[in-house]
Amino acid sequence: MQLPRIYPITDVELSGLSHGEQVRLLSLGGASLIQLREKRMPALEFYEQARAARQSGVQLIINDRVDVALAAGASGVHLGQDDLPPEAARKLLGPQAVIGYSTHNVDEAIRATKLPIDYLAIGPIFSTTTKSDTAPVLGLEGLRAVRKAIEDLPLVAIGGITLNNARSVIDAGADSVAVISALLSTPDVTASTKTLLDLLRKT
Repeated sequence: MQLPRIYPITDVELSGLSHGEQVRLLSLGGASLIQLREKRMPALEFYEQARAARQSGVQLIINDRVDVALAAGASGVHLGQDDLPPEAARKLLGPQAVIGYSTHNVDEAIRATKLPIDYLAIGPIFSTTTKSDTAPVLGLEGLRAVRKAIEDLPLVAIGGITLNNARSVIDAGADSVAVISALLSTPDVTASTKTLLDLLRKT
């Protein structure tokens, strides 16, 4: 799998917008792979919003919820350490589905290379306010260590990534940067997405 440079993640509370509207604005800015993350919404409402988000035509990854990913026809699912095992998700979603997996240190990353996943996420790289239950901050040196340990497995970096530090994260070995508040807390989500993409296209 070839990851795009940016990997936006939706947040209804932060943005004040539905998942579908967030996806629309992000995709207008050039995002092509977007994760829908929802911890509180009832399953039916999340499913309906995921279905609506598909109208934007981008690849949609559902956080945690394999059932919603399957029912809504999403491109795949992103799983955490305490979610359904990737092996089980692969059986349910099939060989074509995209499956991502969260890790927080080198040891977890190495173990993840043996799982039936398409990409690995590592973080937090920097401190973040988007999640309250985060693991210890890795920093760029930690990111470099993970990159070396997992060799060519596609790698998404997450946690505290902004327009100011995103380039350094790519330079440290990430294939893609996961961003939430750096895009969704700005006055113009589409313009911010375009700006970040342009920044990361530069050599």
